[in-house]
Amino acid sequence: MFERRLYYHIDWALLAGIFALCAIGLAQIFSATGGFTRIYYTQIYGMLLGIFAMGVCLTIDYRSLADKSHLIYLAVLVLLLYVLFFGAVRGGSRRWIDLGVVNLQPSEFAKAVLALVLAKFFGESRRGAITREDLAIAGALTAVPLILIARQPDLGTAVTLIPVAFAIAYVAGMPMRILGILALVGVLVAPVAWKFALKDYQRERISTFLDPAQDAKGAGYQQIQARITVGSGGLWGKGFTKGTQGQLRFLPVAHNDFIFSVLAEEQGFAGVLVTLGLYLFVILRALEAARLAKDRLGAYLVMGVLASFTFQVIYNVTMSAGLAPVKGLTLPLMSYGGSSMIATLAAFGLILNVRMRRFTN
Repeated sequence: MFERRLYYHIDWALLAGIFALCAIGLAQIFSATGGFTRIYYTQIYGMLLGIFAMGVCLTIDYRSLADKSHLIYLAVLVLLLYVLFFGAVRGGSRRWIDLGVVNLQPSEFAKAVLALVLAKFFGESRRGAITREDLAIAGALTAVPLILIARQPDLGTAVTLIPVAFAIAYVAGMPMRILGILALVGVLVAPVAWKFALKDYQRERISTFLDPAQDAKGAGYQQIQARITVGSGGLWGKGFTKGTQGQLRFLPVAHNDFIFSVLAEEQGFAGVLVTLGLYLFVILRALEAARLAKDRLGAYLVMGVLASFTFQVIYNVTMSAGLAPVKGLTLPLMSYGGSSMIATLAAFGLILNVRMRRFTN
């Protein structure tokens, strides 16, 4: 449990960066939704719960959490299975558990839990060089939640589990040739996946990304509007709550998937630089936590959590700028979403935990 002396080792700079991004996101949600709406208050509620979850993950020694990681992993799998059969349906997807007051999305928590169980496996269970058996077990641990999430269907969140597995396996000593082989297999399997694995709407998103004008009022609409929104901001932006694309609802789900586009329109290139600078600062501080970790378990845990976070940030920003296919991936710490906010803050609680306990026995 938490010791008073550990208080002095909390990374307050990282905390400041995290909460600065939360504040920017909250301000842009306020603007995109038209003021003090239900969505705005729900986001505040999610942030408060997220801070509580961060405190819990910070208080309990990460090594104790790792010892129970198999039980936490199984609990998440049970929740994902429950969602497949009894989850609430929104927009054609079954991703949430309706708790009355709030909707819980278990897939958001799968990323940090997978990082915890793989860090335990590679950090404490493995001895000597990494083997094919190690990679097979890690692959199976990743594949089970990935398949369950993809079946919801939520391919975007499912894909965020892959960077977790690769990052931890790589820092644990996975040979580079394995990455090369997997990349080659991916290229060879891509045509088969395009034909049989992807659904019609997923193939449509990729094709309209290459040429949004082919369906400007349908599948390509979000892509086109996102580009217009980002480009209209100019250097200094149109001003807070003064954006036309977001305010007039030309940009769909502006408070969620495209919150970065709203930021670019209202705050301009200057605001984009500040926000990206904050994200870079948070990522670098988290990398330092991995470097300072007292054991392999801590370093692997930080790298797994950070890999998923970084991937999601990069994809959402490029998607908002029209440089990647539209996918339902939120911008961590900024986009609307209670489960996403709680899970992200809890995951950073684990990172702060590792850094804070670097001097303990």
